[in-house]
Amino acid sequence: MEPRLPRGMRDILPDQMMLRRYVIRTFERIFEAYGFEPLHTPALELRETLMGKYGPDAEKLIYDAQHREGKEALSLRYDLSVPLARVVAMYPHLPKPFKRYQIAPVWRAERPQKGRYREFYQCDADIVGTTSMAADAEIVALIDEALTRLGFRNFVILINDRKLLAGLGRFSGVPEPLLGQLYRAIDKFDRLGMEGVQEEMRRYGIPEEVIRRMAGLLAIQGEGREVLQALAREMAAAEIPEAMEGLRELEALLGFLDQMGVSPQHYRISFTMVRGLEYYTGPIFETVVTEPKIGSITGGGRYDGLVGLFAKQSVPMTGTSFGIERIIDVIEELGMAPAGLRRTPVEVLVTVFDEERMGAAIATARALRQAGLNTMLYLEPRRLEAQLRYAHHKGIPFVVFVGPDEAARGMITARAMDTGEQRTLPVAEAARWIRSALGGSNGG
Repeated sequence: MEPRLPRGMRDILPDQMMLRRYVIRTFERIFEAYGFEPLHTPALELRETLMGKYGPDAEKLIYDAQHREGKEALSLRYDLSVPLARVVAMYPHLPKPFKRYQIAPVWRAERPQKGRYREFYQCDADIVGTTSMAADAEIVALIDEALTRLGFRNFVILINDRKLLAGLGRFSGVPEPLLGQLYRAIDKFDRLGMEGVQEEMRRYGIPEEVIRRMAGLLAIQGEGREVLQALAREMAAAEIPEAMEGLRELEALLGFLDQMGVSPQHYRISFTMVRGLEYYTGPIFETVVTEPKIGSITGGGRYDGLVGLFAKQSVPMTGTSFGIERIIDVIEELGMAPAGLRRTPVEVLVTVFDEERMGAAIATARALRQAGLNTMLYLEPRRLEAQLRYAHHKGIPFVVFVGPDEAARGMITARAMDTGEQRTLPVAEAARWIRSALGGSNGG
């Protein structure tokens, strides 16, 4: 049988896992610094839990996962937001605001391409139980800090509001049944430009007068509040409450971003940014990297109605999802990984001199582990050169020898693989030296 993988799936080998672990641990530290708590939900959900939440295009990508003798219709989770809404509905006693993060795999039957896989990890942070725009601003601040901490410089967080989008459509006179087509056309603005979007609108059957008015609104340019004020002036006489509410939400969000110290260089109001999922109800966010061109690396927004699909009363929610796969692809492509990031969690390899010294090598490995060092025993006596080649190939930073001379003196010899420096010391002192030398390195 030929060993192979399904399309869109992949193995992640240990050296790649070290970078992945570094990224995930960075996120975990930042999330917890902001007061978010970890949550686990199962990979399998009832099919009825997932269906009807994402829109027909997205739901075509959901994997069913039925056991041949199972009574319940099951599916692999498509994202982490709908399971969160189910949790909030099932456990109403959770204190609000409830701030949770979850880092776990999800599955989508998408067409595989660079940065897009059928099984991939999502990294979500959400705030449940408040309508304050301070929560939405904190999500944007969290995105900014997390990406900056990972070494990203060329990124921008695009911000829009679904209420404002709907208001723009009604102000332009888009017939209600065509609002969905309008959003699809606008969402292609970065790829097609203004003329291409207008052509898309024509293809969807949107009237020419509506296209002209919509193009005028999309052409408004400026920084932050300037854009909002210009749009408010343009729509002042129309009296569209939904649009005005969206403008007020974005104005409040920008004020909180100022207070939270988020650099204006890292975010921008974008009327042409449209998040695809149907459950968004207010501010929406999407982060794009300008180098390399890999698409969005975060996406999210406010979805106040989702819990109401599982419970009699809805609960306000806002949050974001980091695309770990694309983030790792960018880090690898631009060489952004920390210089000291190791390829293995192993810190010390204890070599085996010969069968007679096997017991001494085992005792040494045990003592080094007790001293707090990740220690691997080679397990069999082979030529020393072969054991050193193994340590070099694995990227293990220290090697320990317990030969006849060391064993007779109650010592071990520790060698730093990068510099060749070695010292013959009692185990406890050797452990202190190794820990000190490793202090500046990053094990991921």
